[in-house]
Amino acid sequence: MTAGDVTDRRAVQAVPVIVLGLGGVGRALVRQIVAARPAHARRFGLALHVVALADSGATAVASPLAGARHAVPLHDPLLLAFVDAKAAGRGLVDVADDRAAVIPSPLVGARHAVPSSGTHGDAPAWHHIPTPHAIVVDCTAADATTPHLRAALERGWDIVLANKLPLAGPLDDFAFLTGNGVDAGEGVVPRRRGRARWEATVGAGVPLIATLSRLVAADDAVARIEGTFSGTLNFVAAELRAGRPLSEIVREAMARGFTEPDPRTDLGGHDMARKALILARMLGWEILLDDVTVHGLYPPEWDDPSHPDHVADVDAFLERLPELDAPAAERVAAAKAADGVYRLVAMIADGRAAVTPTVVPADSPLGRLAGTDNLVAFHSRWYDTAPLVLQGRGAGVEATASGVLADVVDLAMRRGGTAAPVERA
Repeated sequence: MTAGDVTDRRAVQAVPVIVLGLGGVGRALVRQIVAARPAHARRFGLALHVVALADSGATAVASPLAGARHAVPLHDPLLLAFVDAKAAGRGLVDVADDRAAVIPSPLVGARHAVPSSGTHGDAPAWHHIPTPHAIVVDCTAADATTPHLRAALERGWDIVLANKLPLAGPLDDFAFLTGNGVDAGEGVVPRRRGRARWEATVGAGVPLIATLSRLVAADDAVARIEGTFSGTLNFVAAELRAGRPLSEIVREAMARGFTEPDPRTDLGGHDMARKALILARMLGWEILLDDVTVHGLYPPEWDDPSHPDHVADVDAFLERLPELDAPAAERVAAAKAADGVYRLVAMIADGRAAVTPTVVPADSPLGRLAGTDNLVAFHSRWYDTAPLVLQGRGAGVEATASGVLADVVDLAMRRGGTAAPVERA
């Protein structure tokens, strides 16, 4: 046994995992789970067993589902086959294999009536997996998952979010999900509920959420958070400074998987606004997304359906984007002439949050950012003369999936020996 071996192979504890959403992040997560199996077993005595995958039209579970005493994992070759099918533009239903049951059960893009724990109704197939515990991972980009995440916590399962929308919606959803299934104001928790982690919602794999959680836990009053936590927009800013046209940069960012499926989410500042909202709510501020001031990199009337310049869809947006090449180049040149860098910057302070284009000094930490790096500075009681600064890669499905995987492992380890055994099909 090497120095890194801390457990005997026989002591490996299986933990059921359910993955919702098989876009770029979901697929990267499944691949990372498979690739990390030897390290997880050796270092932590842990085996993450994916027992269900759900996309927008179906749920895949191992056969046979009925009659199993415990959750049955999907074998790694089959997991990778599902992932490859999704990468090729096909659905789970297109992978025929007698080792899995693919059950029509739309999740993303349609709301469901979600039953309380122990009932059935029309809940997705994965709700009925026979296990006292599982970790449900939301890698979608839809708020339709919110009731399912709430139901998972009520059941005593844990949740991990890469999806920002459930945390940027109604305040009671944020309180319930981040409060580990406890309603705001509930004085006594009558039974054990699940735990939540949401590191990858802000900053991909950079531990911004963990850092802020520690500051809050230490009662280190945070006076201000500032920075840029959109790797996509930092990539755009760096390439604009290099003299490339905005429309060309955006198409490359989309091709490299740096943007959200709709690039307007990034370029309009909407994605960064949701991230700013999540951080602000973690400080205890009861604010809504509409309370965040947002000025993006394209005219706001393009988002207004009542305006004659409204842009209806992504293709139309990309067709019109060259109209902004010259104005963007002029703003970047003006910033450079002032020895600055043109960036979209978030500021959270004094009960308010804003995302606005800003010229920052070229020799400042924000000005020196390159590529898709994020940089966030926390100004607090103890970090007053010099802020606590975190910097690192903030875009790309692999970096985001790594943040998700770290959360999953953290929750699995905190469960210790309470995870249920997992049967092989």
